[in-house]
Amino acid sequence: MKTINYKSIYIVLILSFLFLVKCKSVDTVDFKTPVDTNDKYIKIQQKKTYVLPEVGVYASNEFDAARLNGFKLENDSTAIVMINPENAPINNSAYYAFKTWSDTPKSFYFKFQFPKGYKHRYIPKLKIDDNWAIIDSSYIFKKDSILTIKLNLIKRPIIVAAQEIQSSTDVAIWYAGLIKNKEDYVTVKSIGKSTLNRNLPVLDISIGDNKEKDIIVLLTRQHPPEVTGYYAFQYFVETILNESELSNKFLDRYRVLAFPIMNPDGVDLGHWRHNAGGVDLNRDWSVYNQPEIKQTVKFINKTLNKNNSKLILGLDFHSTWYDVFYTNDERINTALPQFVDGWFKGLEKNIPNYKVNEQSGSSSKPVSKGWFLYGHQAVGITYEIGDKTPKDSIKLISKVSATEMMSILLK
Repeated sequence: MKTINYKSIYIVLILSFLFLVKCKSVDTVDFKTPVDTNDKYIKIQQKKTYVLPEVGVYASNEFDAARLNGFKLENDSTAIVMINPENAPINNSAYYAFKTWSDTPKSFYFKFQFPKGYKHRYIPKLKIDDNWAIIDSSYIFKKDSILTIKLNLIKRPIIVAAQEIQSSTDVAIWYAGLIKNKEDYVTVKSIGKSTLNRNLPVLDISIGDNKEKDIIVLLTRQHPPEVTGYYAFQYFVETILNESELSNKFLDRYRVLAFPIMNPDGVDLGHWRHNAGGVDLNRDWSVYNQPEIKQTVKFINKTLNKNNSKLILGLDFHSTWYDVFYTNDERINTALPQFVDGWFKGLEKNIPNYKVNEQSGSSSKPVSKGWFLYGHQAVGITYEIGDKTPKDSIKLISKVSATEMMSILLK
C-alpha cells in the first residue's frame, strides 16, 4: 500500500498559496511623507430640482457632474446658491454646476455661498443651446469674498458650471470617436471598476509587436474639476494618433497606455477633489488603498511583466491656477536623463513667446510623478494647465509637447 507523504503535500500547498498571493499583490512604493488614504466619510448631495415659487425660478443638480447643495430665495431678484464639498479637509477650490431656468424671461441674480473658510475659484462658464462660453465680466459682482452673478433666464435651462462639464459619459464618447478606424493599433480596455461600479478605461496604443517595447503612461482626471488638464490630455493623445510619419514611427517603437478618466465617481458626483472613498487619488500612489489607483498600478505592472517592457516616462495631466510643469529633482538615474531639458527647450523653440514654467521637487508625498520615479526609475512629470488658459493655447501647447516628446524619443 502506497504511503501518502502529508508533509510534502502541505509544503506544496503552502508554496502554491504564497505564489498566488504574490501574483495578486501589488508592490508598494515608499515615500518620505506617508499619507493616510483609507476611506473617509463623504456626504452625497441630494439630487433634486429646487423651486422658488414666489419668483418662478428653478435650479437643478439632476445630471452627472452637477454640484448644488441648496437653493433659496434672498429677495425678489436674488437666490442663494449653496455649494459644499464632499468632505473635509479639502483644497480651497469650490466646484459647482447646476441648471437654472424660469417660467418667464427675466434677469436674476445668483449669490454663491460656500462653507466658512472656502472661497470662489472658478470663473462661471455657461452652456446655452449646447454651446459653452465664459460669463460676461459685466455680469459678475464681487464684494469681499462673496460672488454674485447675473443671468438672463428663460424657460430653456442654462447650465452654470465652474468648468465645462466632461462627465464619464462625455469622456467615453470622446475616445470612441477618437479610435474609430484606428482599432488595429488602439484598443480600449477596462482595467476594472470604481467604488461605485463605473468603468476605468485605458487606451492601449501601439503598432506591431509589443515584446520589450518601452512604455509611456498618460493619466488625467484624478481631480474631477481639472478639465483644462483633461483637454491638454486629449490634444496630446490626438497628436500621437494623427497617423503622421512621426507618430507612426513612434508607435512602431513605443507603446502608450493612456488613462482618460482616473476618477469617474468623483467626476460624475460633482466632487471638488476626491473620489467616492473621500480620498485625493494623487496621494495614494504608495499603498493603493483606493480601487482606482490599485487597478491602474496592477494593469501597468502586469503589462510590463508580460512583455518584458520598461516604463520610461509618465505624464499626469492636471489643472491649477496657472500653467506649470512639476518635475522631479532626480534626473541622472532615470531611464531618460536628458529628456526634461530637451523637451522644455523644444517647447520654447516651437511655441511663439512661450516660456516653460518648471517647478522641481523631491516628490516626498505619494503622488504619481514620484511613483514613476521611485517605482520604476522613469521620468515623472505633473503636467498642469491653468484654469483660465484659452483652449487654442491649450491645443497648441499640447500638440507641440506631444510632437517634441515623440521626436526626442526617436533620436
